[in-house]
This record gives sequence, C-alpha cells and structure tokens, in this order.
Amino acid sequence: MSIRARLTRGLLSVLLALGAGPAIAQAWPTQPITLVVSSAAGGIVDTVARLMAPELSRSLKVPVVVEVRAGASGIIAASHVAKAPKDGQTVLFTYTAHVQTPALRRNLPFDPIRDFAPIAHIALSPTIIAVPPAFPASTLEEFIAVVRASPGKYSYGTYGNATSAHIAGELLKREARLDMAHVPYKGAAPLVADLLAGHVPIAFVDTGTPMPHLKAGRIKALVINGTRRSSVLPAIPTFLESGYKGFEQYGWIGALFPAGVPADRVALMSAEMTRIVKSPAMQQRLRELNLDPLGAGAEEFAATLVNDLNSWTRLVTELGIQEN
Repeated sequence: MSIRARLTRGLLSVLLALGAGPAIAQAWPTQPITLVVSSAAGGIVDTVARLMAPELSRSLKVPVVVEVRAGASGIIAASHVAKAPKDGQTVLFTYTAHVQTPALRRNLPFDPIRDFAPIAHIALSPTIIAVPPAFPASTLEEFIAVVRASPGKYSYGTYGNATSAHIAGELLKREARLDMAHVPYKGAAPLVADLLAGHVPIAFVDTGTPMPHLKAGRIKALVINGTRRSSVLPAIPTFLESGYKGFEQYGWIGALFPAGVPADRVALMSAEMTRIVKSPAMQQRLRELNLDPLGAGAEEFAATLVNDLNSWTRLVTELGIQEN
C-alpha cells in the first residue's frame, strides 16, 4: 500500500472514531488524568502542559498531573500512551517529532495516525533564519544573493540533525541552489550562543530561544516559515511572501489520546482544551513563550497530522535527511 493510501485510510479511521461510538452513561472523568510529555522536563512542551494542567483540572473537576517520559524523539512517550487503557485518563502531550520520527524510522512500535485519537492542536512554533546584525542581508532575497555569490563560504547551524530547522535549511539549499554546510547543535541554546559569538554565521532556529536577542538587536531575523506571519514576530515575512513555496510546515505542540477512547470523551477533552487555549489569559501566556496560539480541534488536528506526515516523509526522502 502506498504512503498516500495508508495516510488517507488513517485519516478516515480517525474521523470515523471522532464521529461515532457508543454513548457513555456514566459521568466522565471521575479519576485523575495524566498528561504524558514526550520531551525533556523544563522544555517548551513540558511548560505548556503545566500551564494547561491546572486549567483542565478546574474545568473537568479531577486532578490533572504531568508526567515526563522524554527520550528517543518522542518514541518513549508515544509508545506508552499508545498502549494505555482506552478510558481517556492518559493523554500524550507531544510535538512535531510525532510525525517527523516516523518519516525517518520505519520500524516504530506504534503508528502515529492509527494508534492515536487527536484531541487538540495547541500552538505553533515557526522556524526563522537568524543572522548577526552585520550580516550583509536584510531579506531572504538578499540572503540568497550573498550566499550564492560565495559557494562554500557560509555554514548554517540548527538545533539538531533531522529536525524541522535542518529540513528547512536543506530545502532552501535545494530550492535556491545554495552551497552551505550544515552544523547540527545539541539544542537551540548552544546554537544561539555560537551565533552571538560569531562561531556560526547563520542559524535556522525556533522563535523562542533567540527572542531576547532579537528584541535587543543582537540578532536579526530575515524570514519565517509557515502559512502566515507569526503573531510573535509580525514584521518578519514568510518564505511564501518572499517567493519560495514548500516552507509551510510548522513546529507544533498538540495533544492526543490512544486510539479507542470513546468519541464523547474525545469530544469533551477537545472542547475543553480548545476553549482554554483560546482564552485571553492562555493566549497571552503562550505568546510570552514565543509560541503562536492555535487551539484547533480534533478533526482539524487529525487532518494536520496526516498532511504533516505525508509532507515530512516526502521531504526527508527527497532531501536525503538521516537521523545520524
């Protein structure tokens, strides 16, 4: 079966699960709910989960706890949740790796589409091209002209191999015919530190880590990915505005149940999460974390997962991206 056919079947099964299922007579929830975080404690996904947990607890009237199961690009947490009871007490709180890792690894212990029931697409984390103020370009067009004029002179750093930023960098190299070496870092913090110190001239990076330096003028952003401008960097144009298609995929944070949770429980949790994310207080908190609040519901998130898996799989294959 082709990737497209498999993804289409997966989306159909998700949508059917959301719209069908027996009514549950007893009130739910009555037991504590666990948000299983797929990345490191103290990171952005964990932080957002801990913002959401008390709000969910207040609205659902049960304890909501956060449990970190980091490691292996989200595989550890996703595997745990995929095998959890289908009672709605266990939620996967995850990020883009949920659909990127399957594009890189073929033998995972779960299917990122069929084994989960999407709840809510919470927030977006775009990628920018960041350079020092003295870099002789202020637009993507100027950047391409500068790099193209000196083949092999410039390198670009990212916060890791086979990440959204790495894929964006390799895609721009192909589309703009650029000769730049990739320098992967172990996280965004050391990358930004080296950009500030002049050890790497270009960074493909999320909006959050360099934001204090962007505001202070120690770094400048040239372009941002996504389908529209970011609410946290509204003056920065998108790749699409700058004449380059294919850079519409975002980094994101979202929540999923294991597949098989009753549809009414999915619907209730989705409604509560989207309501919380769309509240003015949570919108402000997410923007303070340099995220773009979204608050899309289960069906929209289901479609995003399928489309993203398709896109990342295609890009990883075409660009020859490998994890190591």
